[in-house]
Amino acid sequence: MNTLFEKYKSLCIDGSLISLENGDLSSPYFCYPVNAKVIGFEGCILYCAIAEYGEMIFASNPESCADKNVYPLAKNFSDFMRLILACGSTNPVEQIVWMDKEQFEQHMQDERAIQTGKQKAVLLLLSKELELSPIENPFEYVKAIQKDFDDSHIKFSDEYYDVLGIERNC
Repeated sequence: MNTLFEKYKSLCIDGSLISLENGDLSSPYFCYPVNAKVIGFEGCILYCAIAEYGEMIFASNPESCADKNVYPLAKNFSDFMRLILACGSTNPVEQIVWMDKEQFEQHMQDERAIQTGKQKAVLLLLSKELELSPIENPFEYVKAIQKDFDDSHIKFSDEYYDVLGIERNC
């Protein structure tokens, strides 16, 4: 991930156009994994890598519509960027966790209808500069990664367990 991620960062694009803005963990939400490596943010949603899972990219959403606050999105940063190229931004990718195929396709139609010229230009730049093409079947790709995913190695702060009122895993 490092080389491609560094190349991405060196492009200095306006991350808001693909819902992947810069930020840090200076004011973390309760559900952010304690050892998260920041990729970017969409509002309060953190996109990150977690050391125990290698190159895998995760979303950490304190306002999740799913039964989990942290869930995998891509096997690696390259695939994450290919998902963004396919979907136009991180938003549809992150929401796959709670959607069925029909909901996802409707969401993609809505997203394409409001996509701006600037967004399209950034996506084209990313594709060219990172030498990546959009991933085929983003919905199926993400669902396959999330199916039966073992999240037992994700480390959370004490606040996570306190907020959710659950027992700590030792």
